[in-house]
Amino acid sequence: MKKILNNPEEFVADMLDGLYKAHPDQVTYVDDIHSLVRADAPVEGKVGLMTGGGSGHLPVFLGYVGKGMLDGCAIGDVFQSPSVEQIANVTKRINSGKGVVYIYGNYGGDVMNFDMAAEVVAMDDIETRTVLVRDDVASAPPEEADRRRGVAGMVFAFKIAGAKADKGASIDEVVEVTERALANIRTIGVGLSPVTLPAVGTPTFTIGEDEMEIGMGIHGEPGMKREKLQTADEIAERMTNAILDDLQPQEGDRFAVMVNGLGATPLEELYIMYGKVHEILTERGLQIYRPYIGEFATSMEMAGASLTLFRLADDELVELLDAPAHTPFFKQFDYRK
Repeated sequence: MKKILNNPEEFVADMLDGLYKAHPDQVTYVDDIHSLVRADAPVEGKVGLMTGGGSGHLPVFLGYVGKGMLDGCAIGDVFQSPSVEQIANVTKRINSGKGVVYIYGNYGGDVMNFDMAAEVVAMDDIETRTVLVRDDVASAPPEEADRRRGVAGMVFAFKIAGAKADKGASIDEVVEVTERALANIRTIGVGLSPVTLPAVGTPTFTIGEDEMEIGMGIHGEPGMKREKLQTADEIAERMTNAILDDLQPQEGDRFAVMVNGLGATPLEELYIMYGKVHEILTERGLQIYRPYIGEFATSMEMAGASLTLFRLADDELVELLDAPAHTPFFKQFDYRK
């Protein structure tokens, strides 16, 4: 294992120490270094928004805490769920009296701990609501969509919820528009290499030099099929068609498109993939409203990429997507107006 670190057991704490020192104007923590919040939390008159999950996925999860997006994040160890106490700490700090919405991926440990934290803060009369992200089409068929994993599509959920909350919306309104967005968001990934956890020092799985896994999860979970490595165009076509088959869009539908690197994929390769995705969508009569190409949800040093398509099914979703946002890892300006 070759990694730039100190004590492997302190990997997350050391990372967070550097993060807080780099962005003191934007983020801080409450009670526990793993309980990250906006520096100006709580924001008066605004529904609080938080997420949480294991480390190893930067910018997800903590990278989207800031103006126009989230108010806090509970941070677990690498690929491990945050604790009930950490979630409760964040919830209490970001609550301004309008309640807190939890937005996170559909993973068993996260669900259990967030549910328990909600019970804890309810004793302080803090209302919480949960929006589970289930955008990974490879993890379950449409008829079992409730079992799907939450992956890179959650970034769009953060964006939509954050913009709506900034407008002073109620907790019910924030939940409704976030769920409406997620009903139109789908993701699929392809993995090319394993990942090594700092505290373990050995790869989490093995895959041949000439192999790829279509549908691999962000923790190395099995995908739909392992097969010989294909060209960028062939991979992009497989991924795009899998999502379109699931979403069943109509000609003229508008889309935000995210081509996301999983940690060790050069931008050049992502842009090659985007070129093919653009071609396929255009040929299908679908409009590309806004592209996002880069690293938005990674898996340590895993090679590979994911594709997320967000159908902008109504004008409100377009407006909320366009709204400005500024976090340590995400900057978007309202340049279209």
